[in-house]
Amino acid sequence: MTGSHAIPPPPLAGGGWGEGEIVQSAAPSASRRLLRSAGFRFAAVYAVLLAVSAAALALFLWWSTAGLLDRQTTAAIQADAQSLSERFATGGLPALVLTIEDRLTQDIEDDAIYLLIDPSGRRIAGNLEHWPQGAAQNGAWYELPIERAGMRSLAVVESFDLPGRFHLLVGRDVQVRAQLRGLLTDALLWALLVVLAMASFGALVVRSLFRRALANVSATAVAIAGGDFTQRVKLSGRGDEFDQLAETINDMLDRMARLMEGVRAVSNAIAHDLRTPITRARARLEDAAVHADTVAELHAAIERATADLDGIVAVFQALLRIAEIEAGSRRAAFATLDVAPVLADVAELYGAVAEEKGIALTVQMPDETTVFGDRELLQQAVANLVDNAVKFSPSGSAVHLSATSSPAGVEIAVADQGPGIPEVDRVRAAERFFRGESARNTPGSGLGLALVQAVAQLHGGSLRMADAGPGLVAALWLPGHEATARGA
Repeated sequence: MTGSHAIPPPPLAGGGWGEGEIVQSAAPSASRRLLRSAGFRFAAVYAVLLAVSAAALALFLWWSTAGLLDRQTTAAIQADAQSLSERFATGGLPALVLTIEDRLTQDIEDDAIYLLIDPSGRRIAGNLEHWPQGAAQNGAWYELPIERAGMRSLAVVESFDLPGRFHLLVGRDVQVRAQLRGLLTDALLWALLVVLAMASFGALVVRSLFRRALANVSATAVAIAGGDFTQRVKLSGRGDEFDQLAETINDMLDRMARLMEGVRAVSNAIAHDLRTPITRARARLEDAAVHADTVAELHAAIERATADLDGIVAVFQALLRIAEIEAGSRRAAFATLDVAPVLADVAELYGAVAEEKGIALTVQMPDETTVFGDRELLQQAVANLVDNAVKFSPSGSAVHLSATSSPAGVEIAVADQGPGIPEVDRVRAAERFFRGESARNTPGSGLGLALVQAVAQLHGGSLRMADAGPGLVAALWLPGHEATARGA
């Protein structure tokens, strides 16, 4: 068909235009990645700083050498011209001619340029044969080629108009200085080129060192992202900023590992501890559905199942509260408060319960004990400690609630005369759902001490447990008002 040649054939798979388009689109992407990389930016900043510093040094050297020679030449010409003008003013033309000849005779360096001409342009005195072309303006500076004693040279001159239409030219031969200035300029330019080359090489070295320093962090991050949570950033041992960064990252990874292990342990504990009440509630409902003969029996089964489910809801509420405390979202409610009224309220709340069990609840505290914290959380933490003490203490024993104040902080202690907690279990006593052998048959979820521990950590304090012989002493330590306020 005519005209079909105008339609291009389709590109072949794996080649042709498609391949060219891929290469063209990939090249800018690689260059953009290079320009956006931190290593390239650091290297570019290093190269620019080095080049600018070298250029500034070269300009200073040029100004202090070649520039100094130019300034000295200018100053010598101006002083010479001023002296000749004064000589002409006092002694006239003969004195000026005599002075010029005398100075040419005493010119040891042979670089002085003088030329005095009359109104017709005829040379009266000086070491130039004729007036240079282009040097006509009065008081103007010129750098121009001259011919002196049959040799061409370069001079810097200044022309003057004298009374009587006489013209005077004063200058210096700068041929040698011009050559020296050219050599110095070439040397500085070559030095700048060398510095630029060294800056480029140094930039590559800096970029390589930067990438090598971050490669360890990147490899660890890739391993962590791949699921290997045992990897840590290696330390060089130099104690520099990269080691400090590595230590910070390792601390963060350790904390993440502990948190994940805690989440895993909590998940396992929830699955284990809540399975029984859920199964029990389901069994009671199924049994009531099959065997309940009266409405009263059915209602009783539903109430027992509801109580089991309420216990499960209470556990989840406690877990959510602990998570909220550990997240630090309650810091906004911190205020200066006196611990004494808080302890008095807790003692009043549990006084009747202790009395019903035949337990003597005593309280000892200073008149005023000031801390910086959340009143509601502190009251709940102390209530949990007193509740545990009353719950595990036998009838006829005593529970002692006390508070002591010191410049470092405040310690709230609850001592009982119950079975206590074995020393091997005290480390895990504040873990979620942990219950010792002595607490297996006692109602509870194993979250009370976990909440106390979370409240203590939120306030920058700690929870410690010790043997009371018999019984247990659980002490909640809180930092002083000023220390907690600074931490918040």
